[in-house]
Amino acid sequence: MNRRPAAGRRAAAARYAGPLHDDRRRTFPPLAPREAPDGRFAATWWGNAWVEALEDTALDAARLARGKAYAGRGHVDAITVTPGRVVAYVHGSRARPYRTEIRLRTLGDDDWERFLDEAAARPDHIAALLDKDVPHALEAVTGLLPAPGDLIPDCSCPDDGYPCKHAAALCYQSARLLDEDPFVLFLMRGRGEQEILAALTHRNAARSAAEASTGTSLMPTVPARLVLETAPGGAGTRALPALPPPLSVPTRPGRPPVHPPDPDAPDPLALDLLATEAASRAHTFLVTGHDPVAALTPWQDAVRLAAAHPGSGLTASTRALYRDLAYALDRTPTDLARAVAAWRQGGLAGLAVLEEPWDPPAGPFDRARPALLAADYPSFRPWRNRLSTRALQLRLGRDGLWYGYESDADREDWWPRGTPDPDPVGALTDLLGL
Repeated sequence: MNRRPAAGRRAAAARYAGPLHDDRRRTFPPLAPREAPDGRFAATWWGNAWVEALEDTALDAARLARGKAYAGRGHVDAITVTPGRVVAYVHGSRARPYRTEIRLRTLGDDDWERFLDEAAARPDHIAALLDKDVPHALEAVTGLLPAPGDLIPDCSCPDDGYPCKHAAALCYQSARLLDEDPFVLFLMRGRGEQEILAALTHRNAARSAAEASTGTSLMPTVPARLVLETAPGGAGTRALPALPPPLSVPTRPGRPPVHPPDPDAPDPLALDLLATEAASRAHTFLVTGHDPVAALTPWQDAVRLAAAHPGSGLTASTRALYRDLAYALDRTPTDLARAVAAWRQGGLAGLAVLEEPWDPPAGPFDRARPALLAADYPSFRPWRNRLSTRALQLRLGRDGLWYGYESDADREDWWPRGTPDPDPVGALTDLLGL
């Protein structure tokens, strides 16, 4: 194998160390103007919590309204985020913009240790973070989101309002940043993205090593000397020693190793995905003698692979995976994202419900509409295996389960939501979060 000279390795290490050095300072270009017809700038629960923390302590609703209008028209310049501080220049009625900032408390080391321990303890939490999602359980551990009064606005304008319209505009635009990448919130609270991911990687490696050390016993062996000294056949020769029994099948697939960072190496998350996929398939084959992937079509396998990845968020590796898989199968990333949602809802059966309308026999389907009406749900229109309103839909699968779907009103843009249920009322109740 060719190896780079030591000087080249040191230069590469220096290049890699650069982003880590700047991990606690990020500057975002100005966001494009955007209308908010529903009056809400944030789409995620943590983005809305950020806005509510300022709105709940605002002394003047009119200033908030003007600040929201400023944000919607793109009056906020580039936003710089550092631990405990969000800064930007905001254009107002004068030609010269005002320097505006929002300050908040950073989390202490003990708070971060609790946060990291909780995140590393559950693979679904790590997957959610990589998917640019924040589980409610992690927020509850440390009080990650600001409470009313935690956000302290300041501005160079002469307005002494709390907040002034410029600070309110910055707060609303910051919520859009949080929607796109919750690691911005972590940076506001004191830790950068690479710092957090490195800590999670370290904890995950330590946990894997601990599990391996406690769950591995000594393998039975045959001394090589006995084998070499024993010749098969002939008088006076000893019989070959018995072979050790076959190794027992592990209770779960092994975890892939932690890949060291290298700027010239493949994406470590992609390597982790491939290694995890191979380990899972091998383990299933050892246990059952059957490869569940072998019978899938290329499209079904692509959906399964994408669904096994940590989600469809804004990470570069996830975007690249969705783009490449969709392109290879002549689909769009939106097609793949919708199919992934169906797979996560019900596996292969859920994907079939998404893509294959069918005519169910009389029985459960015919009883569903009266049951929904009796539960005071609106009248649903039947079509094949589907019952629909303007924005809600239930689909009966061939497995006898009802699958929930949602769409914007009258758009016919249906997305899988909720948990399948043999009872249509139960499926709809879960869909509506009741």
